[in-house]
Amino acid sequence: MLVIINLYVEAKYLESLVDELKQMPEVVDLFEVTGDQDLVLIVEAESIEHFRSVLVKRILKKQGINGSNSLVVLHTHKRMGRLLEE
Repeated sequence: MLVIINLYVEAKYLESLVDELKQMPEVVDLFEVTGDQDLVLIVEAESIEHFRSVLVKRILKKQGINGSNSLVVLHTHKRMGRLLEE
């Protein structure tokens, strides 16, 4: 399963947080963005329980995170420029 996570980060922790998140195998994509959020992560998890564990025990415990919201992907229609079979 894929989950999109938007993170709100305290500016002074942004670089160190990016370095830590890049090392996590579950984080398959990591973007620094403009707008309300500071980072957008694509997380791949085996199950909702696995996702919860990664989020609660590993991501949200990191210093400098002021908040988050998560979007569970229900279906992928197109990824990496390729249409996917229905």
